[in-house]
Amino acid sequence: MQGKVALITGGTGDLGRWVVGRFLEAGAEVHVPVFSPEEVDRLGAHLQGRLGDIHLHQDADLTDADAVEAVFEAVRARGGRLPEILLNLAGGFAMAPLEKTDAGMWDRMWELNASTAFLCSRAAFPGMRERGWGRIVNVSAFPALELGSPGLVAYGAAKAAVLNLTRTLAREGVGDGITVNAVLPSIIDTPGNRKAMPDEDPGDWLDPAEIADVLLFLSSPAARIVNGSAITLTLG
Repeated sequence: MQGKVALITGGTGDLGRWVVGRFLEAGAEVHVPVFSPEEVDRLGAHLQGRLGDIHLHQDADLTDADAVEAVFEAVRARGGRLPEILLNLAGGFAMAPLEKTDAGMWDRMWELNASTAFLCSRAAFPGMRERGWGRIVNVSAFPALELGSPGLVAYGAAKAAVLNLTRTLAREGVGDGITVNAVLPSIIDTPGNRKAMPDEDPGDWLDPAEIADVLLFLSSPAARIVNGSAITLTLG
């Protein structure tokens, strides 16, 4: 990853912090949009003194098209080029059956999961095409592959949109050296999930460090022949 510019959305989250760390270790120039000071504090605690090695973009509302363009222009202003690696980790979760899914929940799940991936990918594509090389990795979810997931009306639909966006962009990038893939993890072993599901056995949950390794590979030159794939991550 030496010499590569990577933009990681959701880089302050429970998974994102591990991904940011992996890309730093691999030598990438890492950019992370952040929305609040608390996010920066969490990332700094995880990186243990390496926060100064990444480039933070403050007050970045990735559901807003103008804000997204501003982040990408800030990346270009620093090094003279747009990121050639984009990891769309930003997202959100809500669980409710149809009768309890109001329009606000529907819109919010769409904005956080689908719109962020769309807006950031749209901003990244021109630079990747110009360079003749690019990697986009999206995070979808298991419900995107299932024939309906009761209780996940808004979330499941939004993650299915992310998967369809992935496959569409993979075809649009053919011939320009751009690959676009999605990972679909099962439950990730995070403090938030342990708190939300205290009665569940985390033995089969996924280690975020291992997911970060998969994302690093998909973002590398070695993953040239992996394109338009929906990669399920599960222990069983």
